[in-house]
Amino acid sequence: MNNWITLMAIVEGRTERNFCNRILKPHLETRCIELRAIEVSKPGQKGGDVRFQRIEKDLKIYLEQREDTYITTFIDYYGLREMPGLAEAQQLQMPQDIANVINEQTKAKVVSVFAEQRAEIRFIPYVAIHEFEALLFSDSEILSEGISCAVKDIDKVLNKFNNQPEFINNSQQTAPSKRINQLSGRGFNKTSQGINIAEKIGIDKMREKCPLFNDWLTTLENLKPLIN
Repeated sequence: MNNWITLMAIVEGRTERNFCNRILKPHLETRCIELRAIEVSKPGQKGGDVRFQRIEKDLKIYLEQREDTYITTFIDYYGLREMPGLAEAQQLQMPQDIANVINEQTKAKVVSVFAEQRAEIRFIPYVAIHEFEALLFSDSEILSEGISCAVKDIDKVLNKFNNQPEFINNSQQTAPSKRINQLSGRGFNKTSQGINIAEKIGIDKMREKCPLFNDWLTTLENLKPLIN
């Protein structure tokens, strides 16, 4: 695999890891990119409560381990407890602005700590706005079938946000995952049920409906082999 690129993804939890392994990994393999997802959570611990201090420990391991490896993150904005730029981002409304502030300040922080490891080139931050489940709103029919609810109920949510899943907001009651739970009426298992729905929707539809996700994936697709 001399011509292949290795990409480590530091993810929030098991759901994001499954998404990487089952959906993103096969896609990126067509570009000769080997994606390896690792959870920032401790073994046996649920996702969430993501703090930069925990991410930084993993970054240190993988930035120092191999000079030819890229590292990205895949964490939810909803539920972030501590992250560069978070306080400023919480004052903003537009998903693009929120993502830019957190991604740019996180990148700057990582580069300042790991300059010798070429973090400026090797580190690609990504925070999902507002959380992974927003991607599932990319196709109303598939989501409605997956959670056994009416298509019109999902469209009603999307219509409030101009049919833009990444705009679905992030309060305790109105985050994408909370809305799906409410629409399902019988509980929603994002780790298995959510990934099955995502597989049926497919990357192309997610990219069409979720520009921030598309921008991140485009960046990953265009990675070049690192030359020491």
